[in-house]
This record gives sequence, C-alpha cells and structure tokens, in this order.
Amino acid sequence: MSSTILHDAGLTRDTELHHGSDGGAANGAQKNPFLVSLGERVRQQRACRGLTRKAAAQAAGVSERHLANLEYGSGNASILVLQHVAEALQCSLAGLLGDVTTSSPEWILLRELLEHRDEATLRRVRIAVGQMLGTGGENAAQAARSPRVALIGLRGAGKTTLGGMLAEDLDFPFVELSREIEKFAGCSISEIQGLYGMNAYRRYERRALEEAIQIYPEAVIATPGGLVSDPATFNLLLAHCTTVWLQAEPEDHMERVRAQGDFRPMAASREAMEDLRQILAGRAAFYSKAEFALDTSAQPLDATFAALRGLVRQALRMPL
Repeated sequence: MSSTILHDAGLTRDTELHHGSDGGAANGAQKNPFLVSLGERVRQQRACRGLTRKAAAQAAGVSERHLANLEYGSGNASILVLQHVAEALQCSLAGLLGDVTTSSPEWILLRELLEHRDEATLRRVRIAVGQMLGTGGENAAQAARSPRVALIGLRGAGKTTLGGMLAEDLDFPFVELSREIEKFAGCSISEIQGLYGMNAYRRYERRALEEAIQIYPEAVIATPGGLVSDPATFNLLLAHCTTVWLQAEPEDHMERVRAQGDFRPMAASREAMEDLRQILAGRAAFYSKAEFALDTSAQPLDATFAALRGLVRQALRMPL
C-alpha cells in the first residue's frame, strides 16, 4: 500500500500509473468527448472519496491499468453503444442502467422539475424536503441555529486545535468524531478500513454522529475530512448542526500534518501535494454547503480563534 497523505482523507499517492504507460493513449487519436467527460467524473468521484487509483481498482474488481484508461478517456468504448441506445429511446443513461431516480413516474417527474436548476434553488428544495419528511432539515430562516457546532474540512485545517479551544470557551463538550468511531469499532480507523473496508467505516461514522447528536444538545464536533463523501451522513450533519468549514491552503494542510508527527507525506511531496489539491477540488463543493467558512491560513492561531469565536457566538446569539 502506498504512503498515506492525510489520515482523515484516506488518500494515498498514486505511484505506478500517476503518469504511467497508459499516458501514451492520451497522445493518440482524438478521444470521444463523452469518454473524456466520463473519465473526468470518475477522477472527481475518486478524489472526493480520498481513494488512490489502486484502492478504487481493487474495490471495483478491475485492473489499475483499466481504471487509468477509463480516467484518461480511453475506456471501453462499449459505453458509447449504451449512449446511442439511450439517445434513440430518448431517455437518459441512468434510465437504462436502472438508477433509482428512474424507477417510477414520480421520480422521473421530480428529476424533470429539478434538472437545470441553480444551486441556490436546489438547496431550498433540499431544505424544504428535509423539513417535510421530518428529518430535521436546516432552518431556512436561520432563526435558531443548533448549538451543536460541527467543524468540517481536511486534516490540517485546525479542527482539533480550534475545536478544543472553542469548546472550552463555550463550555460545551468537545467531540472528536474519529475517536468515537474507533470506540465503536474497537480498533483504529486505518484498521477498520483495512480489515472491513470503506463501507464498514462509513457505517461506524454515521453511527458515531447519530449518537453524538442524541447525547449532546450542545457540543463542538470535529468531523473526519471524508464525512462529506457520504450524502446520508452529511445530510444528517447539516440538519442537526451549525456547520463551519475550516479552510486552509494546501501547503498549510501538509505542513500541519507533518507537525502532528506524520512524516509519511515527505516521501514524495510532489505527488502528495498534487493528490491533496485534487481532494480539495473534489470536496470543495460539499464543504461549501457549510453555513460558515473560515480561512485558517490567513492569520496566526490566536487571531484565527478570535474570528471563529466571534463567528460562532454571533451565530448562536451568545454574548461576545
């Protein structure tokens, strides 16, 4: 297994095929635009979940070279046959593949209503649906935010350091969700992922969050960086917590991880930094769903904490 860059991102650097022998295909005949865009979406999904190409290939039961070809737009062209059939039938590829959102007329009508809507409209719909279904949808009016404050972002953003300081200032319990996951499983996160797989880890992660929500009416929660990759768990977090995205420059993420004693990224800093940038790009759209964002690279620690303290106290309508 190649070296880990960020523990909570679950990402390790691609080695053999990062710019491997399949790269020659990129210089050959002009590729089909559909295959190119498909490959880009595969890369984005992989980055969002913090997986190496090797790990994704193993989970999918395909060779690493096959997955690399797919990502570079040189995948099995049989997918184009399905695309042509879908066009002839005037339906989507999802309809042929049996996606749940094509499983009934109501789903299809909902897809039609939501298609091509902007992000702001989709967010309002998501909140309204959450409230209608009783899943604790976000308070659109923001009249009374939850006193559970969840910090999201990659490892090295400052969630543990700033979260502990914030919890002490607010006199709230501090919950580090990664530690709660390990308590449930009885082993470390790396052992959970290595022995039982990512799906098992996600189940423990959701269970830990559900219990934290049930136990603590007030808390500061530091979340694992990859939590946003699971829509159900992320929806739960958004519905029951006041969320703050702690942002940082990639170089600061890397340096802070090293400062915590993890020197593994130094083995191949160029590849590690590139993978880190890909993770940030893949997850930024999800992190940005947080109600607030704070740049932890902009100022020293004390000034950053002061900004976070003021932001949260104002959001919770607490005295400054």
